[in-house]
Amino acid sequence: MSDLQIHHETATTFHRALITKNWDLLRSIMDPEVSWVLPGTNTISGEAVGIEAVVARAELIASYGLTFTLEQVLLSRDNMALALHNTAERMDAVLDEHLATVCTLRAGKITAVETFLSDVDGMDAFFIPLD
Repeated sequence: MSDLQIHHETATTFHRALITKNWDLLRSIMDPEVSWVLPGTNTISGEAVGIEAVVARAELIASYGLTFTLEQVLLSRDNMALALHNTAERMDAVLDEHLATVCTLRAGKITAVETFLSDVDGMDAFFIPLD
């Protein structure tokens, strides 16, 4: 399998882990020292460092009932990105967000994740603490 095929497989595995809430699958593609950075000032913003912190962030995001629609897998020579359209609703808020989740890879494992958002204010309004 070529490096680009491995990158693509890693991207689709990341997405599959999110939509199926398979946290062991997510762990399997992450470096133990992985980090994930998200913009904003809400419950999922900031930097998560270490595999358990990154998985906890994914679990928290999924707990808000998001639909994670994969629009594109984007590949570079060494890394990959997922172009996603995330949507969710609850009585007091709607999320309709386009984003790029950019992953740095080393030896077939994700070492860093940075998420770029189309609407940081909308994400801040949606990701508030749930009772």
